[in-house]
Amino acid sequence: MAEKRDYYEVLGVKKGATKDEIKSAYRKLAKTYHPDNKETGNADKFKEIQEAYDVLYDDKKRQMYDQFGHAAFEQGAGGGAGGNPFAGGFGGFGGFEDVDLGDIFSSFFGGVRRGGSSRASTGPQRGQDVAMRINISFMDAINGKKQDITLNYDETCPDCKGTGARSPDAIKTCSYCSGRGRVRMQRQSLFGVMETEQTCPHCNGTGKQITDKCPTCGGKGYTRKKKTITINIPAGINNGQQIRSAGMGEIGENGGPHGDLYVEIAVAPHPNFQRDGNDIHISIPLDFVDAILGTQVEIPTVYGDKLLNIPAGTQPGQMLRMKGHGVKDFRTGKPGDQYVHLEIKMPTNLSKEQKKCLEDYKKCAPKEDSFFQRFKNSFKR
Repeated sequence: MAEKRDYYEVLGVKKGATKDEIKSAYRKLAKTYHPDNKETGNADKFKEIQEAYDVLYDDKKRQMYDQFGHAAFEQGAGGGAGGNPFAGGFGGFGGFEDVDLGDIFSSFFGGVRRGGSSRASTGPQRGQDVAMRINISFMDAINGKKQDITLNYDETCPDCKGTGARSPDAIKTCSYCSGRGRVRMQRQSLFGVMETEQTCPHCNGTGKQITDKCPTCGGKGYTRKKKTITINIPAGINNGQQIRSAGMGEIGENGGPHGDLYVEIAVAPHPNFQRDGNDIHISIPLDFVDAILGTQVEIPTVYGDKLLNIPAGTQPGQMLRMKGHGVKDFRTGKPGDQYVHLEIKMPTNLSKEQKKCLEDYKKCAPKEDSFFQRFKNSFKR
């Protein structure tokens, strides 16, 4: 009998390779040498690759192999039936439990998988999460509020306590799956007869059958009702953020808990305030005389009017910062800032007295100091 090659050499990986590296190497080789690959298929090499993978991907087998080599799996090398501690692990297709071969099989025959690779729990399962959206005003998002929302909610049936049966005597063990909740199915494939396991279609995985359904819930085990709950919308929440309400989602299966409800907040825009994160922006008109001489103005903020000093000589488009007058972060409570954009307004219809005042100002200003003169002088440099 030919001496076996080193398993690491068979897969082309180093001795310290990770499980992901081992799996990746196995998949590549399996695609190349699978017997159904008409161009490069090789049944002997495929069996050798499969045997190497079975050992190296299993932590216990790999530890034994690293310590004793191939002797760990030969007759008389250790405990267990016939002296083989890992008897039955090799040969044919006996070692596919730890790897999903869907991508390998699909290369040859359209995605047929080995049976038993997908197992669904038949015990209590948590219900699905649900989502909904509510609209609130800009100021409600700033200040927070409590809001009632109405939703469809599945409650455990009060009469059957979730069993779906009229009485305990009406609950029997499913005769189709013998109470397992799973059934084995066989079908013909390119490998021969393939066996798969799936949820029992008669009891939907519960392992029980109801001979007399509860008249209140019709055997479902729950009743659907309109339910109104109050959610707390925290101050500072922003458009698109979500609020979680635990246990208000869909009812679980087989006695499992409800999922959660996620409420997405849609914030309506404000006609004057604009929000950028936790900062607020607002544009205000300012008389050109106030911009020249400076003044104090009451500025609207999201928390009421606040006094702001406008420095003399303020220029059109200038932006002033009001520290701490933005939105309070709903997690930390730290406020943002408010930025005031100044739109300096020029009069269009002046009275004679106003025109005279401006003409007198113009006469007082030295021509060499005029803005336009400075602009012209810059071209002479």
